[in-house]
Amino acid sequence: MTILVTGCAGFIGWRTCSMLIAQGHRVVGIDNFNTYYDIRLKLWRAEELKKRDSFQLVEGDIENLGLLNYLFSNHHFDAVVNLAARAGVRYSMENPHVYLNSNADGTLNLLECMRKSDIKKLVLASTSSLYAGQEMPFLETLPVNQPISPYAASKKAAEVMSYTYHHLYGFDVSILRYFTVYGPAGRPDMSPLRFIKWIDEGTPITLYGDGSQSRDFTYVDDIARGTISALIDADYEIINLGGGNNPVSISRMITTFEELLGKKAVIDHQPFNKSDMMHTWANIDKAKKLLDWEPQIDFETGMQKTVEWYLENKNWISKLDV
Repeated sequence: MTILVTGCAGFIGWRTCSMLIAQGHRVVGIDNFNTYYDIRLKLWRAEELKKRDSFQLVEGDIENLGLLNYLFSNHHFDAVVNLAARAGVRYSMENPHVYLNSNADGTLNLLECMRKSDIKKLVLASTSSLYAGQEMPFLETLPVNQPISPYAASKKAAEVMSYTYHHLYGFDVSILRYFTVYGPAGRPDMSPLRFIKWIDEGTPITLYGDGSQSRDFTYVDDIARGTISALIDADYEIINLGGGNNPVSISRMITTFEELLGKKAVIDHQPFNKSDMMHTWANIDKAKKLLDWEPQIDFETGMQKTVEWYLENKNWISKLDV
């Protein structure tokens, strides 16, 4: 197939593109290389993808409808995997307009281009942040009508707009709610990479709360496999992709890094941020049933792989702004 992957230089986009290409598909990737986090990491991922003959990179923004119209008129896509998004809960409180523009309006632009080009299959990245305040483990059938951050609200908007196009135009939509994705070349604004770097350098870790908050950590390759599996005929489905086991506390993650690096963390405690969730935990029964998917990489193995990648690339990672 020929597949459009938005956000191709992002963390999940990079691994998804790599796996699609390895499976023999042709990938057209688009990314705006925004500076929300250090662009050098995105450029590194993009260079890895550009080594592959069946990959084409388009530098641009899904908010640019004219560019998307041009792109869709010059390619016949079998499916669209929309991984482009403004991420980050805390920053969404500082600049909410950017999040709505990218996550909601950008998704609408893609849906309109798909409608005009008669492309029916969409895989849309969403988030576990929508489940704030719900009973765990989180089920896809839970009502998610009280988002506690502009980021979560913008993702909810993308979900419901996709449903509208499913209802009106027969789109086949797989919505994936990701749970705390980590791994090699991960986002430097998220705790795994920045904590590894700070512990290794002896820089104090900024920890919001007491560390008892927990996450359903999910290794990036597992997420990418699940994303590709979601290219099945799904009608309209919302599917959790998460670790599926008991969530891991932030304190345990820090201890794991200390053991792997052989260094002790210096911790700077700050008040818990009210836009954050205390715990996340995915029920993944639906993913097992519909996608024949479940995570293969456990927490300890995944964190070891992440630290090993950091140590192998330490010379240039040390220069990254986290």
